Amino acid sequence: MTEAPNPAPNLQETVAAVGREMDAHRGEGKVADYIPALARVDGNRFGMAVITTSGETAEYGDAWMPFSIQSISKVFTLTMALSRIGESLWGRVGREPSGSRFNSIVQLEAEKGVPRNPFINAGAIVVTDAVLAGRTSAEAIADIRDTLRKLADNETIDVDREVASSEAATGFRNYALANFMRGFDNMHSPVEEVLQTYFHQCSLRITCRQLARAGLFLAKEGQDPLTGERILSPEHARRVNAIMMTCGHYDASGEFAFQVGLPGKSGVGGGILTVVPDKAAVAVWSPGLNEVGNSQVGTLALERLAARMGWSVF
Repeated sequence: MTEAPNPAPNLQETVAAVGREMDAHRGEGKVADYIPALARVDGNRFGMAVITTSGETAEYGDAWMPFSIQSISKVFTLTMALSRIGESLWGRVGREPSGSRFNSIVQLEAEKGVPRNPFINAGAIVVTDAVLAGRTSAEAIADIRDTLRKLADNETIDVDREVASSEAATGFRNYALANFMRGFDNMHSPVEEVLQTYFHQCSLRITCRQLARAGLFLAKEGQDPLTGERILSPEHARRVNAIMMTCGHYDASGEFAFQVGLPGKSGVGGGILTVVPDKAAVAVWSPGLNEVGNSQVGTLALERLAARMGWSVF
């Protein structure tokens, strides 16, 4: 007699169970302190939100508490740049894991001002330059903010001016990277304009619920499954997911692929956006970071959620 297949795990129950397990880990990791405005965030916070392509939602903990998006914004500016200039972007930025620190200038010099991928700082600055092209910094910042608002279906997303000022006051390495690339003619707009745009995009405040909703189009090959709107071509959406898989967690991208098996992008604000192709988008937030700058508790939550739901691209 053939055994009946195991029923699919219940999303609500699984998210709640994983969330309760994470309660015992709250406060683990080290809150980012090199950006003064982030150093004051309560390290005991934890939130998680899942939205499926059919519109089912499941949340736990501080899923509605805003946090600083930081490097997760790079997913959305990459989307915007590909929409604006298409494949020509890859002439200015590579698609390989860096194997070096996210703010390394040594590698940039060896490779003649072409950053290794769009998610290390130098690469993200080039992408921001592509988004800025032909506009003022204020116009580009508003466009990035409004894009996030539209994708998240929420008008409350906005820039945290204190964080943006804090980043600008301490972003000396980013200034060095941008000027270095300018020396190789890989920066087309004024460095100050590009970096003001970059600092502001990283300072957007967003919740887990909003972030999962904003990233949902990547789970459906560039089409928002809830509205039917085409956000990005299927080819470009696959490229974004591929780079999230290989480069989205800096030096720990391989480990994240090994343990979670899904495309993801982290930020030093403690957030992680993860895409489950054809199924869902997941956002977690816990401010304490591990030794390579990714959310310690958030990563653990994603490992357990993916394992229990049977989610993996492998």
